[in-house]
Amino acid sequence: MKFHKTLAIVATLACASAASAQGYPTRPITMVVPAPAGGATDAIARALATEMGQQLKQPIVVDNKPGATGMLGTQAVARAAPDGYTLLMTVSAPILNAPYLFQKVPYDVSRDLAFISQVCTAAMVLAVGKDVPATTMKEFTAWAEKNKGKVSYGSFGIGGAGHLVSAYLNETRKLDMNHVAYKGEAPMVQDIISGQIPWGVGSVGTLAPHIASGKVRALAVFGDHRLKELPNVPTMAEAGFPEPEYRPMGWMVMMAPANTPAPVLARLEEVTRAATQSDSVKARFQFFGFEAVGSSAEQFRREYEAARPVAQKLIQISGAKAE
Repeated sequence: MKFHKTLAIVATLACASAASAQGYPTRPITMVVPAPAGGATDAIARALATEMGQQLKQPIVVDNKPGATGMLGTQAVARAAPDGYTLLMTVSAPILNAPYLFQKVPYDVSRDLAFISQVCTAAMVLAVGKDVPATTMKEFTAWAEKNKGKVSYGSFGIGGAGHLVSAYLNETRKLDMNHVAYKGEAPMVQDIISGQIPWGVGSVGTLAPHIASGKVRALAVFGDHRLKELPNVPTMAEAGFPEPEYRPMGWMVMMAPANTPAPVLARLEEVTRAATQSDSVKARFQFFGFEAVGSSAEQFRREYEAARPVAQKLIQISGAKAE
């Protein structure tokens, strides 16, 4: 008798879930962005929210919740009601790097969050100052080897993608370079231009104008293919550095609380993927040097699972720790 009652309850809940999904959405949706207003993440999220809201015929309100390397906003979504009315639009740091940087993370990505779509990737460039006597990666590492212990490199955030790949290059090639952490990308790039530090890894959106003006020199790009903004700059693999650790690690992704009804997730996936192909969102991507992906939820999960051991290895090698 208890078995039949349990079946009846499960069936009732399933029907209720399907019914609620059929009319979804019936009220405004909140998109949590674990980053401050005004930056690239916020700008892209707002463009995406506008486009998705038009398709869903309900407004999507962006709620900026910065703090703790994005963990505060991510935690808020992980604990939200799984009804499709609270979404997470985030970069990769709080879902990919945080578990290996912090001793305590207040959520488990695989358990507490549902995958919707990998929205875009951030293209990164290894750039040197104009006084560095190198035009290729092999010339650069030979120069660094010759000046072992005297070369510094910059990053705009301990444990961020730029820091991790730079530290990996330093450690695996035993170049004994010194890490200089900056509070943002702009001051790091300015110090490369002024000669305060010889090199660093930054976004193509920030570096491209300075590369074009000759203030800095791009030696390689990270990822599987060359960038249309820098067609003459080789990938790290083409430059003789084929390790998977040099694949792009900077993402922007869409997620929801775990246990959100499957039909709701399917609708959100459909709308998110369509929005990434809209002219307004593509313009935001292009302005900030991001590349559209718009993957399926399953593709996103596979990419996430493949990236986890790479992120763990990079963080271990870099020695990055966050308190």
